[in-house]
Amino acid sequence: MHLKGRKIIVGVTGSIAAYKAALLIRLLKKQGAHVQVIMTSEAQNFITPLTLATLSGNPVLSSYYNTENGVWHNHVELGIWADALLIAPATANTIGKFANGITDNLLSAVYLSARCPVLIAPAMDLDMLRHPSTRNNLDTLKSFGNRIINPGSGELASGLVGEGRLSEPEEIVRELEKLFSERASVKGKKVLITSGPTVEPFDPVRFVSNHSTGKMGYELAKAFDDAGAEVTLVSGPVHLKSPAETIKLVKIQTAEEMYNACLAQVTEADLVIFAAAVADYRPAEVLSQKMKKSEDTLQWQLTKNRDIAKTLGSEKKAGQIMIGFALETDNEIENARKKLLSKNLDMVILNSLNDEGAGFGHDTNKITVIEADGSATPFVLKSKEETAWDILSIVEKKWEN
Repeated sequence: MHLKGRKIIVGVTGSIAAYKAALLIRLLKKQGAHVQVIMTSEAQNFITPLTLATLSGNPVLSSYYNTENGVWHNHVELGIWADALLIAPATANTIGKFANGITDNLLSAVYLSARCPVLIAPAMDLDMLRHPSTRNNLDTLKSFGNRIINPGSGELASGLVGEGRLSEPEEIVRELEKLFSERASVKGKKVLITSGPTVEPFDPVRFVSNHSTGKMGYELAKAFDDAGAEVTLVSGPVHLKSPAETIKLVKIQTAEEMYNACLAQVTEADLVIFAAAVADYRPAEVLSQKMKKSEDTLQWQLTKNRDIAKTLGSEKKAGQIMIGFALETDNEIENARKKLLSKNLDMVILNSLNDEGAGFGHDTNKITVIEADGSATPFVLKSKEETAWDILSIVEKKWEN
């Protein structure tokens, strides 16, 4: 949602990875960005301008003027128009030109004219990437304030295996999202988030758990990471990928493991969000072998798990913000306020299972934010991504005051 209406110039240079530009442009358009493609002459040997023009919805530019009608492609106007200039893929040749101010094509002229942030995604063979001249050029571009999207590792076109692959289009789009979503008051803050369920075993194959999918916690982690925070995500078992490589993901199984993981991080955290659905009870006895089916009924003693939010909330340091989640079915506001007070929290995010589209398993959520001053602010049903940014905005205001 951060790219909607943004004006992005995508520079495509002469790399075998130029084919990935098609998917990249498609992803940008899907998010509502305005895309103008500039290709070098060498790039056109790897992918046609027609393909990228069709996907971007705009004619592809490659020279200073149109040879057929004499229309000038004003590099100064392009540099002023753009909200971001993205070079993907960026060859060693183009990187060298940018670093040394060489303007022998339209793309390099636009680069020197750009007033917007510049993101450069290198793609080349591993020895070219490792060469001191390339490393020096990349360091120079960083010193200019350009953002380098580090290449990935894998099999390269040369047949060698190593670093040099163009970062995947989805990761490149993530870098753009982060560019437009960074918040000054959030940048550098240390944020600890719990997410997903915990599982409490009876034996090697059976356990007590709940229906949490972790989606809300993962969206919160992504939002705070995008905004510039240093995020640690402590996650129970879920079928989700880490939202970003920059997020420290700690995987756990049980409530006790989650507590220990949080205890190791909480002292340094500026913000703690308890979004996990921690099992309230665990089996008092855990069998080392699979329990065989025998009787028609089964009785098994459960013992109460440690209340992680309450335990850590009782030791909250000055200036630290702690937020809990409450999933309720009745007396929702009253129960959420009790949780806020009993656990020494600053805020509780209330979900009601009576609201369609809220709670476990949905891509949407409908929340009410209960704060320590007694206020209760309801929000309409939204995607969990939007809900995460609503919560971030509330926290941001607290950090600004």
